[in-house]
Amino acid sequence: MSHQEKIFGIHSVESFLLRSPERVLQLFIQKSRNDKKVEKIESLAKDAGIHIQLVDKRKMDDWVRGNHQGVIAEVQIVDAKMNEEQLYELVDKKKDLLLLILDGVTDPHNLGACLRTADAAGVDALVVPKDKSAHLTPVARKVACGAAEFVPLVTVTNLARTLRKLKDHYVWIVGTAGEATENIYQVKFSGPTALVMGAEGDGMRRLTRENCDQLIKIPMAGSVSSLNVSVATGVCLFEIARQRMI
Repeated sequence: MSHQEKIFGIHSVESFLLRSPERVLQLFIQKSRNDKKVEKIESLAKDAGIHIQLVDKRKMDDWVRGNHQGVIAEVQIVDAKMNEEQLYELVDKKKDLLLLILDGVTDPHNLGACLRTADAAGVDALVVPKDKSAHLTPVARKVACGAAEFVPLVTVTNLARTLRKLKDHYVWIVGTAGEATENIYQVKFSGPTALVMGAEGDGMRRLTRENCDQLIKIPMAGSVSSLNVSVATGVCLFEIARQRMI
């Protein structure tokens, strides 16, 4: 599936031009922007034969919600989404499967950051519930810097039921909770694994927690009791990735 969409921001547009210039339909540059970052984007676009149009800032402000930084591109989005049945097919095929599950993460900035980290850490798919969750908005895509096209996003109606089915497919479900007795550096990650991250403050919902095989925490040395969910996700995913490289 594909559709046209406006993406915005220096890093998001530059990443798209580097990865998939053939799918950039038009590039819009703010008339008053004239610096090295914009010059690099213009150079990439010209090399790819992409039409560049100079536009007033006011018009660009009307086009998108968020800080466009004077750069907007109209692109052909190739959807990386998969449905739940396709997820189980993937689970059955991949021996070293790694899933990321976000429970109650409603900020699109956090979703985008988690997608970007998931791509870097080799996550096979990211799972979110249909309700009370952020979804792929232009803001989330901007923060993801292109990762939204490479990490499949699976939206499920009932997360607790999905967790039970994943366990039926021999996936080990690891949830993060401040009250866990083991920290992430004490746990050996092997085989198909799903990492569950809860919302900041509230954490995982009760049914989600009850369907986890194991609870872990990140050891905290300072006075702050918790990390931003996207930061915590990065810490956990890269510890799993580190162990799998040994």
